This record gives sequence, C-alpha cells and structure tokens, in this order.
Amino acid sequence: MELPVVRDVRFFLAHTPGLVRHGYKPTLDVARDQALWSKAQAYLRPYADAVAYAPHQVLLGNRTPDSLTDLPQPWYNHPYSNSSRRGPHGELMSEEELYGLLRASDGFDFIWLEDGFAAEAQGLLERHPLVSRKDLQQIVGVPFSRIEEKLADGTGALPLTLRDGRVIGLIRRRLQDDSSLAADILLENLAAKATATAALRAVLEGSGTNPEGVQYVIGSGEEAVGDRYNRGGGNLAKAIAEAAGCVDATGCDVKSFCCAPVHAMIIAGSLIASGVYESVAVVGGGSLAKLGMKFRGHLAKEMPILEDVLVGFAILMGRDDGRSPVLRLDSIGRHTVGVGSAQQQIMEALVSKPLDQVGLHFRDMGKYATEMHNPDITETVGTGNVPLTNYRVIAALAAQRGEIASTAEARDRFVAEHGMPGFSPTQGHVASAIPYLGHALDSLRTREYQHAMFLAKGSLFLGRMTQLSDGVSFILEANPGQA
Repeated sequence: MELPVVRDVRFFLAHTPGLVRHGYKPTLDVARDQALWSKAQAYLRPYADAVAYAPHQVLLGNRTPDSLTDLPQPWYNHPYSNSSRRGPHGELMSEEELYGLLRASDGFDFIWLEDGFAAEAQGLLERHPLVSRKDLQQIVGVPFSRIEEKLADGTGALPLTLRDGRVIGLIRRRLQDDSSLAADILLENLAAKATATAALRAVLEGSGTNPEGVQYVIGSGEEAVGDRYNRGGGNLAKAIAEAAGCVDATGCDVKSFCCAPVHAMIIAGSLIASGVYESVAVVGGGSLAKLGMKFRGHLAKEMPILEDVLVGFAILMGRDDGRSPVLRLDSIGRHTVGVGSAQQQIMEALVSKPLDQVGLHFRDMGKYATEMHNPDITETVGTGNVPLTNYRVIAALAAQRGEIASTAEARDRFVAEHGMPGFSPTQGHVASAIPYLGHALDSLRTREYQHAMFLAKGSLFLGRMTQLSDGVSFILEANPGQA
C-alpha cells in the first residue's frame, strides 16, 4: 500500500466588499429595509485594512496562529505593520482583480464589465503569475449604456459594484424559467470556480507540479452547480481542473457541509494508497452566500463588516516522496450514525477513538485543528469562541483519561499548548480545520512536532433531510523517511 502524503497547500483570498451586498443575509435584510445598505457601506473595509488584518496574515502564512494570543482584541483595531498581500501559504487579491477573474472564469457571457473597468482589471492582472494570456483575452468590456439597459429590462440581472457603490458591471441569468441558473446562483458558482481555480494554479506553481501530472480533482465546496433537473448535480471539480490546465485529470464533487474538505482529503488519500491515482488535488471555492452573515451585529457594534472575504483553497496530495507529511489512514475518526449529538460524544468519536486506534495519547498531537472561526467575527455577535469551546472539550477528555491533571489550570495549559486562536473567515467548509494545514506542513517538515490532528464537524440537519450532524478526522504525521 502506498503511503499518501500532503505535498502542499495554497489559500486564495479575495477582498470583496462590493459583493457583501449579495450574501444571503444582506440580500434578505436589505430587501426588508432599503436604508440598511446605505448605513452598511460606511463600514465596508478598504483593501489595505483587509491586508493588514492579522488573522488574514496568519492564513497567508506571514505570522503564526499562536502570535494572535498576544495581540489585544478586537484584532481589527491592531493592524499588522509587516503585512503583505502574499505569503508562503497564499495571497489576498483586491475586488477589482477578482472581478477580472470572474469574467475570465465565465465561458457563457454571464458577466458583463463596463469598458473602462474591464481595461482597468486587465491592467491589474496582466503581470499576475496566476493569470494567463487566455484569461486576459476573456476580460472584455461592454458600453455602460448596455449595462444600464440590461439592469432595467426586468430579466433579473444583478449589478456588480465596488466598495464605493460604483456599478462596474452585471451578471445576467441564463434562462427565465430556471431558478437554478438565476443570476445570484450563477454568481455564487462563478465565485467558487474563480477562487478555487486561482488556489489550484497557485499550489501547482508553488510546488513545481506540472498541471498535466494531476490525475484527479475533488471539489469540496458548498455550492450547488446544476440546472432545473439536477440542482446540485456538479461537477465543479472538473471545471476547475479544466481552468487550471489539468488536461489529464477527471474528478468529482464531495458534499458534507463543513466536513467536506476533510472527507475529500481522506478519499484522496485512499485513492492514492490503493494505487488508483498517483496525484490528487482537493479544492474548494469561496462561499459568496456567507458574505456578511453577521453584518447587522457588526453594524450594531459600529465595527467594520469583517465577513468581506472569499476564500478558495487547493491541497496537493500524492504518493510518498520521503519528505511530505503522511496522512495516516489508520487514524480516521468517524461520527457514525449511532454516535450521539452531544459535544463530548462527538469529540470521543473524532479524537479519543482515533488516538486509541494508532496507540497515541492526547499530548502526542502537536496541535489540534478544529473549526477555526475567527472570534473577532463571532464573539461580537454573541455566538461565542468556537475553537476555544472545542479545545476545552478535548482538554476535558484528556483529563478524563488521566493524561493531564483534572484542574482548570492543567486544562487551560493543554488548550494553550495544543490549541490555537481561530483565524479563518467564516466561510463554512473553509473554516473547518483546513486553514491550519499550511502551518502544520511547515511544523511537521521541520519536526517541531510529530503529529497533528484535523477534525471537522458538519450540520447535516440544515438540509432538513436528517436530524444528524456529521464529523470526521485524521492525523498527519511527519514523514518517517525524512532526515
């Protein structure tokens, strides 16, 4: 059996204040109160503030998660002075550039950009390493008069705006009688495709991998690509593979709410271990529907609207190369149908049982990566500190096993040593464990520690087909062949 390894990962962030208006919650709330968006616009962050935001710099790899511990909250009041739009784990692009990528990702002429803005977007992207000449040729414009006419003709086109409210284009719908191809759904799907494609191109370039060497791509995003007969039919993974030049690849989409990326990595590792494929990419695009989810709470606190970033990611996996961290397929934790819904029951299935399976202890994990939601976003609106809650449950299990003392001090010390502050944008599937992967690969390669556990939880009940939750986990291990 081949040992499956995680070779590399890249995150692609796009600052999208102009698209916050098209998130599900803002769309719903502004329809009820038209004046709400005028107020909200004053709290949309400029690009420089998004780049200087410390949690984003952690995701890009320019600072460590633990460095946030010593930074006073709220973090948006303490910009990172050494910030950069690029880091070893990814980049953060401006909204002007993203609109150019959206147009380049659109093979059906849904996106119309105004002539002057299309030229501006072309100029911003023409020297970008992830943008091809073919992409640039796709970024064409139309007269603004045509955009005005289309927005006024009652066919359901949506305006595309910048942070300052300036209309620079639109997205039109495909068919009047197909709600699965309405303009807002197409925009969600194109946003997911563009951000995941950029991430896949980045991980291929950063790892020196020929795109033609990738044999399989697994999509793990939350979008539902389809038409009136197959609303979630897919297959966005293959569309992303095509856009990234992976001409020898096929693929499929995996769905499980926030758990999907971890499920997808386990599936990828299994395909590699069995010899079916040698090189597999796991990808996920940004969730446009989740932009501005908590914007009303942020407005009430007169703070910036922090849910203004789309995040795509791409993980490159392959056969054992003697260097890259190994995904231990004998360590898989499963929230089975019979497992209860209490936090302790879930964590026992995802943490305690996998450790027992491979003969390891709680303190053998250098770090646990769980739901890495940013508390700057969640605590301000009363939904708590999600990572901290999870780490406290894990610490309690360790104490229950007698592996650490049962005192509050010992549990807090365990959390500090083996947990970390949350730093991920609230992009659902993106936030669940995966944001720590770049840092884990760095630490495992340098043998700062030997093991890291990744655990994801999902809310299957949101689909109203079951009352069940979901959960899955795995352990990454430093490569035994590494010197």
